Amino acid sequence: MARGERRRRGAPADGARTAERAARGGPARRDGRGGSARGAVRGVALAVLVLSLVLGLSGSWLLAWHRVRRAVTLHSASPALPPDSSSPSVAPDLFWGTYRPHVYFGMKTRSPQPLLTGLMWAQQGTTPGTPKLRHTCEQGDGVGPYGWEFHDGVSFGRQHIQDGALRLTTEFVKRPGGQHGGDWSWRVTVEPQASGTSALPLVSLFFYVVTDGKEVLVPEVGAKGQLKFISGHTSELGDFRFTLLAPTSPGDTTPKYGSYNVFWSSNPGLPLLTEMVKSRLNSWFQHRPPGASPERYLGLPGSLKWEDRGPSGQRQGQGQFLIQQVTLKVPFSVEFVFESGSARAGGSQALKQLAGSLLTQALESHAETFRKRFEKTFRLKEKGLSPEEQALGQAALSGLLGGIGYFYGQGLVLPDVGVAGSEQKVDPVLFPPVPLFTAVPSRSFFPRGFLWDEGFHQLVVQRWDPRLTREALGHWLGLLNADGWIGREQILGDEARARVPPEFLVQRTAHANPPTLLLPVAHMLEGGDPADLAFLRRAFPRLHAWFSWLHQSQAGPVPLSYRWRGRDPALPTLLNPKTLPSGLDDYPRASHPSATERHLDLRCWVALGARVLMRLAEQLGEAEAAAELGPLAVSLEAEESLDELHWAPELGVFADFGNHTKAVQLKPRPPQGMVRVVGRPHPHLQYVDALGYVSLFPFLLRLLDPNSSRLGPLLDVLADSRHLWSPFGLRSLAASSPFYSQRNSEHDPPYWRGAVWLNINYLALGALHHYGHLEGPYQARAAKLHRELRANLVGNVWRQYQATGFLWEQYSDRDGRGMGCRPFQGWTSLVLLVMAEDY
Repeated sequence: MARGERRRRGAPADGARTAERAARGGPARRDGRGGSARGAVRGVALAVLVLSLVLGLSGSWLLAWHRVRRAVTLHSASPALPPDSSSPSVAPDLFWGTYRPHVYFGMKTRSPQPLLTGLMWAQQGTTPGTPKLRHTCEQGDGVGPYGWEFHDGVSFGRQHIQDGALRLTTEFVKRPGGQHGGDWSWRVTVEPQASGTSALPLVSLFFYVVTDGKEVLVPEVGAKGQLKFISGHTSELGDFRFTLLAPTSPGDTTPKYGSYNVFWSSNPGLPLLTEMVKSRLNSWFQHRPPGASPERYLGLPGSLKWEDRGPSGQRQGQGQFLIQQVTLKVPFSVEFVFESGSARAGGSQALKQLAGSLLTQALESHAETFRKRFEKTFRLKEKGLSPEEQALGQAALSGLLGGIGYFYGQGLVLPDVGVAGSEQKVDPVLFPPVPLFTAVPSRSFFPRGFLWDEGFHQLVVQRWDPRLTREALGHWLGLLNADGWIGREQILGDEARARVPPEFLVQRTAHANPPTLLLPVAHMLEGGDPADLAFLRRAFPRLHAWFSWLHQSQAGPVPLSYRWRGRDPALPTLLNPKTLPSGLDDYPRASHPSATERHLDLRCWVALGARVLMRLAEQLGEAEAAAELGPLAVSLEAEESLDELHWAPELGVFADFGNHTKAVQLKPRPPQGMVRVVGRPHPHLQYVDALGYVSLFPFLLRLLDPNSSRLGPLLDVLADSRHLWSPFGLRSLAASSPFYSQRNSEHDPPYWRGAVWLNINYLALGALHHYGHLEGPYQARAAKLHRELRANLVGNVWRQYQATGFLWEQYSDRDGRGMGCRPFQGWTSLVLLVMAEDY
């Protein structure tokens, strides 16, 4: 994942700017319907025009045209999920959800044109001018810690948010019924962070509803001009009603006095909601509780006149934005209720509103059900883990489930036309509109889908709710293009696109990513759940096409070797050109990129893929595919072949191979700044001396026989504190490496050059557990290392969680502190499976 890159790259190329403007422009991009498909066609036409000028009307041009078309054509295999699988008629309990992971609290429907809801808040009077309006999760906004204490992925969640002197608790629960996904209710509680606070702050909560198309919202006004409720209708939801109930004291029904404001307008575009509210706040209002002194506060214009209503009413396809503000003194609770009309049809009119004591009862019941189900699934208490460690496990799972999002839109693709020198002359084109149901690595920094992260995410989700994993895998496989390629980063829809620098919007069809989705597929095969096997039968053609693309497109210079396409060029400012498609970004590779490279980790990923798909083909009775995959799997797992291509006798470990020299370093050279200097010996074809995670891959993916003579040396370097062992987990790069903790450029700090990462440590623990249970000369040592590494890893993650309230992207190998972005409840949530010893 190109995470560190996102913080540091410069201005985008002209082609990226052009593509970004195309992706952002016009209502067709918002509504995701026919206009978007036409945009993709126009993009292809533009690419073809450029190619025709470059290449002339020739056989090369025809080949390029064919490849451009295939790049933006969806795969023809039957979908892995049933038609309309996200609709309320097929999956009513999943139709509504907290599928907006980038906001602190909000819900939406699984629909290309969703109905969206959300929460903003502001503490009034703390600073001169406009108060800080909280809405979207940001790295540097001072909010935190925050995260889900409980979230079951479907029907219920409880989240705590610390914002300075305030502590917010956001809760939701869903109630099934009718044909449109049922009812749901929120409770937002705001309390002082410290007990005994004398000066209680004045706080405003903003509850909003947004439509994205032709849906209708109608505010119902009470006798005093206040908003009673919002009624509405959409084709997917039928009739519905939103009601903001009067605030109460936390934990009881004692009413509290609140001041109300409302604002109603056309939808300005989802990325602009926060700024629109900020711009409309003014200081004309006073909060006047009976018997208390009035206080001024910034509020929204108290009118239900529809702003921007032109002579013809709502602009077609733009949607509506209706927001209600309630302002009062903490502590208090406010409930926001959604009621589905169809849930009350056929004699259910007397269905009580899910509010007050009924809501309290539902929340408590769901919380108790979650606790019992959690222990039954992961057995942490049974294993002797402390209550605090159990709470960490619950938060890890809940944060991952609460980070699942539903996205819809068009990505930008740069086709690989396969014509020498022409790649930079082809403009990016729009991929067809697609939905994606996926977990995300980080709500604050990476709130979108990443391909290789998702395989690790689903290892956790699958243990909890296999259906959610089937849904996620089915959606990812729905992104397959005609060649079998899936983009490694999915930036779908306006909200996702607004958070990504333009230069990272474009995905290149020549670039792969580790096929980690096969990890949960392998677990499905082992479990034998009939529902999983039925899903895998539907998914097999797409899994096979994806693997075949990887195997063929990333083939290396000699048989059974593989090379990541898409390494950075050898620029004078880079110590070691990055390999972003590998997911290990700045992990050192051959110093001088070339077509002669052989990448060890990629070969191991392909070997794993061949093994998993061969077993799946045999299980499903796919004889032809099994006959094709079987010999490949055997060849890739043969230790003689692995040794011949990747064992480095002079290093005593497995390694990459390429045009390489260790004699490179960054030196200051004014006025350019830091530049790479290459000394002697000059680069030549050799094994790459970069001891670290890559060196371990035959072990990590359990490709070695338990009696292999290569297993001992790998355990040696793993356990050596001069190399990979640290008190906090395995380092990504050996402390003995010349690249250890080295910057890759003047503005590019180390990323995979020493820090401890949970996903690879999880693979290492799984391998140690595996070899510790198989007879062989290293069985006892592997079992001992598993115990010690597990204790180090869990202990440090727990200590950092206790100290900061967050799971982190990575951890320092020197002092264990959390580093990178936070919260990072993507693959760091694997700490739960480590505690459960479930590999």
